[in-house]
Amino acid sequence: MDNKKEPVTRRQTSQIGSITRRQVGLLALLAVASLGIMGGITGCWRHTRILEKPLPASVVQSANAEQLIQIINQQYNSIHSLSATVYIQASVGGAAKGQVTDYTSVRGFILLRKPAMLRVLGLLPVLETRAFDMASDGNHFKLLMPTKSKAIVGSNALAKPSKKPLENLRPAVFLDSLLIRSVEPDEMVYVTNSTRVTRDPRTRRLMEEPDYDLGILRRKKNSNELVPVRVIHISRVDLLPYQQDVYDNKGTLVTQATYRKYRVFGQTEFPTEINIQRPQDEYAVNLSIQKLTLNLPLSDEQFHLKIPAGYHIQNLDTGHHN
Repeated sequence: MDNKKEPVTRRQTSQIGSITRRQVGLLALLAVASLGIMGGITGCWRHTRILEKPLPASVVQSANAEQLIQIINQQYNSIHSLSATVYIQASVGGAAKGQVTDYTSVRGFILLRKPAMLRVLGLLPVLETRAFDMASDGNHFKLLMPTKSKAIVGSNALAKPSKKPLENLRPAVFLDSLLIRSVEPDEMVYVTNSTRVTRDPRTRRLMEEPDYDLGILRRKKNSNELVPVRVIHISRVDLLPYQQDVYDNKGTLVTQATYRKYRVFGQTEFPTEINIQRPQDEYAVNLSIQKLTLNLPLSDEQFHLKIPAGYHIQNLDTGHHN
């Protein structure tokens, strides 16, 4: 059998080319029609929104890990004590409880002497008698609630959480938040950078603010495992901390403090708005500093708190009441 192919004539070639051009033309028309139909359909599904574009920061500073540690350590080491007149506003609740209760802001006073002496006094509105008074010697604390003739005592470490969130408030929460502790020699650090978007309270414009995140890690005892201790968020506009996240030894976020409205007291820049969030306990404390004196000599007596006779005393370490 002869397998030779028949030659294609010029007439046949012309016919094939002609058919191909007709097909291409038809496909093109179909494509245009389809695009028109799809455009009409998608036009019903699509809506473009105009967003406010944030303004870039006018000043951006740079620093490496060593310089950031130096800034944090210098600030912490320059303050030995503080005496502050404040307004204290607390709130309790969150997503788990399904509601938030805000308490009336009260005027108060805070005394702090390093390493861990603390006194926090809150006054009742109008009458300005004591609403609560808490003192700590660094290991144990006392909390007086005169309106209830009640005292709560215990160690600074929270052993048995109370069902009432504010009764879980410990001196360490204030100590960790009021002063950002220095980075210890045995701790390891890392630095990342990002950009957050905030709204300027004065102009109401969105602003880009580059920042550094200084992460602090510690090695577990008798282990090579590293656990987070803190993350300090530092603005690259002024190289001042605007937030600190504190973790427990299991790596759980326990305290988140934010810092705003820095002012110069003496030769030290200090935030006058400090918001303390306790996400696990679902309570928050906001401190608005009205007056601040740094490095004033404070005696032991100023941190001594005597429980009046007749007070009901609750010991949080033992669970005893008397």
